[in-house]
Order: sequence, then structure tokens, then C-alpha cells
Amino acid sequence: MKKFKGTGVAIITPFKSDSSIDFAAMGRVVNHVINGGVNYIVALGTTGESVTLTHDEKNAVISYVAEIIDGRIPLVVGIGGNNTQEVINSIRQADLEKVDGIMSVAPYYNKPTQKGLLMHFKAIATCSPVPVIVYNVPSRTSCNMSADTSIELAHEYDNIVAIKEASGDISQIMKIVKGKPDNFNVISGDDMMTLPIIATGGIGVISVLANAFPAAVSEMVNHALKHDFKKARELQFKYLEATELLFTEGNPAGVKAFMSLQNLCNNTLRLPLTTVSRSTYSRIQKVLEEVTV
Repeated sequence: MKKFKGTGVAIITPFKSDSSIDFAAMGRVVNHVINGGVNYIVALGTTGESVTLTHDEKNAVISYVAEIIDGRIPLVVGIGGNNTQEVINSIRQADLEKVDGIMSVAPYYNKPTQKGLLMHFKAIATCSPVPVIVYNVPSRTSCNMSADTSIELAHEYDNIVAIKEASGDISQIMKIVKGKPDNFNVISGDDMMTLPIIATGGIGVISVLANAFPAAVSEMVNHALKHDFKKARELQFKYLEATELLFTEGNPAGVKAFMSLQNLCNNTLRLPLTTVSRSTYSRIQKVLEEVTV
């Protein structure tokens, strides 16, 4: 699936000061990342604060982002949860006409077994009219999808085309790369792990950092995919502190702080998330000045 090769960006959902969605800012963000050279956009992911959006708001985001993209690059939307039937219902009810794929996170909170994960994603693959990217992020779900489970899904369902891997376990990721079929890809789900994952056979990243620095992340990934890891490392190291600050007080609090300083959006989040502390904001401001010199 070449559509999902390179730099994907998990875009934020900008909010106005009253916490309503700021669609004008969302348009600026979409154009900012496209102009920065990203290969595709992922809306309604963790970074997009999707769990705090209503059903109607999610549909509005899908429609608006698709309109602004206007076919320039592929669009992936996040549709996941810990109630399999509800995820299926959401897929069936969503307008996916202009959507190129869905990303579905592993179920959280109820901690299914590997058998449960298999059956959950098989049900999603069966009902989805577009390709599925499975998202493994055990730091958020408290449930790791094993390499064997990922490989079984990859071999059994052509509609499951990739995994966004954010386990941080390079051994597990290498096992997936080794055992997967040719029509299945591994995508980094962690900005810090992008280069190691590409080096082992991954095809790119779904990035948080690329919201603020799309050109730099795109250039870094392109160098890595061409096996020019010297140039890729130089960019990774230049943005190392910025990447760390994205998650110092949680995502997307860090990236929204960066983007508010870039006049792309307000520094507003929906509860239970809050903005970064004054001290972290000052560090972000300093780093932004350093990397944009």
C-alpha cells in the first residue's frame, strides 16, 4: 500500500477558546502539513483528541478535512474503541467516500486476550469498505498485541494492510517485519522510533512532530527510506528535544503549545486534558526559536 508510505501526520483537532472545534484553524493545519510535504493525513487519532469528540463532531471533521485535502494526499481516519460492535457501527455510519483508510486502535481498558484481539480486528476488517491500519499502543491500552497476532492478521486479511507500531519493543517489531507478507507494512507510531523501525524494514511514521514541523519530518523520513541514515540522524538529533517536549506533559498538549506559538491554532484542549505548565511552555518557546534559526 504505497498510499501509506513515508510521512503520515496524526493531525490535531484545534479548538476555540469556548472548546468548540475551530475549523478555520483546522484548514490552516491541513494546508501547513501538505505544504510541508507529508504523504498522508490521519484525522481523529489520539493526537486529534478523538475520545472527547461527539459522533456529529467526528463526522464534521471527516467531511471538512476531506474537503480541504481535496484529493491532494490520502486521508486516514481513526475509528476504534473497546466495544467491537460499536466500532463496526461507527464504520458503517461514517461517510468514507473520500477516505483512503481507517486506523483502528487496539481495545483499551477491558484488556482482551490475543484471541480477543484477533477476533476484534477480524470483525473490523470484514466490515470495513476501506483498508485498515491496526494501531498497537500498549502504553495507552494496557494490552500489547503480540508479533504472532499481528502476523496472523496480516496473512489472513488482505484488508488489514499495515500496523502502526508504538510498543517501543524493537524485537517485537523486527519479528513482525520478518514474518509479514509483502502486502502488509509496518509503520512507526512513535517519533523517537522512526529511524530504527525504518532501518528494520518499516515504511515510515504516523507522526505527532510533523504537525509543527512537517518539512523536517518528511525530509528525515525520505532520507531514511533512501538509506541515507547520516542525514536522517542529523535531522532527528536537531529535533530531539522538541520531540521529547511533545510528551513531557502529554500529547497533544505539547504539540498544541508548539503550534500556538506558530500561530496555527489556539493553545486549547478539552478536559480531562489541560495545557502544559508555564515552565514547559517556556522550554517549548526556547526550542522553537532554536530549531527555526
